[in-house]
Amino acid sequence: MKSIKKKQIYQLTVTQFLETIREPEVLFWGMLFPVLISIGLGLAFTQTSESKFQVMVVGKNCTELDSLLNIYAQQNQKNGKNGYTWRINDKTLGNTEFNFIYSDWQSAIVSLKRGEADVIVTDSLEEIHYHFDPHNSQAQLVYMKLSALIKSPASTADKKQTNIVPLTLKGVRYIDFLIPGLISFGIMSSIMWGISYTIIERRSQKLLRRMVATPMKKSNFLIALMFVRIVMNVVEALVLFLFAWLLFGIHIQGNIGALSVLFLAGNLAFTGIATLVSSRTSKTEVGTGWINAVTMPMMILSGIFFSYHNFPEWSIDVIKFLPLTALTDGIRSIFNEGAGWMEILIPSLSLSLFGVICFIIGMRLFKWY
Repeated sequence: MKSIKKKQIYQLTVTQFLETIREPEVLFWGMLFPVLISIGLGLAFTQTSESKFQVMVVGKNCTELDSLLNIYAQQNQKNGKNGYTWRINDKTLGNTEFNFIYSDWQSAIVSLKRGEADVIVTDSLEEIHYHFDPHNSQAQLVYMKLSALIKSPASTADKKQTNIVPLTLKGVRYIDFLIPGLISFGIMSSIMWGISYTIIERRSQKLLRRMVATPMKKSNFLIALMFVRIVMNVVEALVLFLFAWLLFGIHIQGNIGALSVLFLAGNLAFTGIATLVSSRTSKTEVGTGWINAVTMPMMILSGIFFSYHNFPEWSIDVIKFLPLTALTDGIRSIFNEGAGWMEILIPSLSLSLFGVICFIIGMRLFKWY
């Protein structure tokens, strides 16, 4: 009996293994796709062991910084952004690159809110001031590195006092950056898993086959799914915002109507993608892979948890075209920058048009079984 049992286990194991390797999609999503994700993260955080920091310099009389840049003139290059790029080579701790961008105060604050800059520096005859969120570890690192360099013997700044000016304005804290990203990420995840996976699972269980006999249009079925997800997304977003408002004092500084339109446009965009992804897939394993292929790259690239300016310069323009990036940047601008109808007009139209196109293509490819 024991030999028979062992033989059954062996045969079942071999059978399951053969069934698995016969599905190239399963091997791709299980083995190759995580490797691709790790490459993406590696580009964001470990690119050539070099740290890049954006420093906004406010005022035309930053004499100490100007003199410091002149001292290291051989290391400085014009960065094309009304400022200088200063590189410090260090084989032990890795190279550091500071991008000094001259700006006015309002533009500097907007850059901080968007995650395009880390620290604002102002300079006077007696003091150097560093303005940043004291709870932002990235900004703290910039301050420590830059202040140490400015106080170095090579500069004349050691006679000056260095003051930290904590920025606690609404919109420049990390939590202000995070909450809009979580709202847009919730929209994407809810629709992709709530619509795509539901359709694929029902198709794999032969439940969609039964609906063919009913007098029901495909469009009605998909629109009903979309309506349910939009309602759920509204509830989830309200709960998240209420939590953030009570605990962190987050406010919506922009137009509520514009936020509602952009919110709806984001739902339309991801409904179209979800319909297209699930239009023909009949295996849940493959469907899960396709959903992850859509959601995970955008979750990493689109600036949900950290600024996408950490990625190489050549990739930023591509990242901005991603649907989740457009949605996140739009919601973040309404929350933190006080954006209104004109600022969200193009993102809303682009997301809506993209969603409609994907929905139409998905409808044409859609099969019940």
